[in-house]
Amino acid sequence: MHHPLSLALLLIVATPAWAHNGVKDPQVMARMTAMEHIGDAFQTLVSMAKQEVPLHQAKAHMARDTIVTHASTITTLFEAPATDAKSEALPNIWDNWADFSAKADDLTKAAQALDFKDRAALADTLGAVGSACRACHKPYREKK
Repeated sequence: MHHPLSLALLLIVATPAWAHNGVKDPQVMARMTAMEHIGDAFQTLVSMAKQEVPLHQAKAHMARDTIVTHASTITTLFEAPATDAKSEALPNIWDNWADFSAKADDLTKAAQALDFKDRAALADTLGAVGSACRACHKPYREKK
């Protein structure tokens, strides 16, 4: 059954490129860049699920692979508690490392489970990716 995707899903992972201006710490920049790639790929899939663009199997697989690849690097990218004035990472990431790592793994698993056989399947499985993003962003990401 097709479940409409809310606009909130679009905004979960999207990091505006202008947010990177002035970032001095290379570790923070690497984290922000990875999150931007995840957000862009997620938006591509949302557009397909919402019928804003055609469901294109190769592009959907590329977007899924982008999310899986970058999600699988989250724990490595956040391992060092690097900081920067532009960073949205909250310090409790490192206080709750096991939970943070588990949430990163959940995102990877949700992305691996994406189904592209049709729009309904994509929408149904894409919701789990959005939920995984929210589950981590809510406790570990500062709204700036």
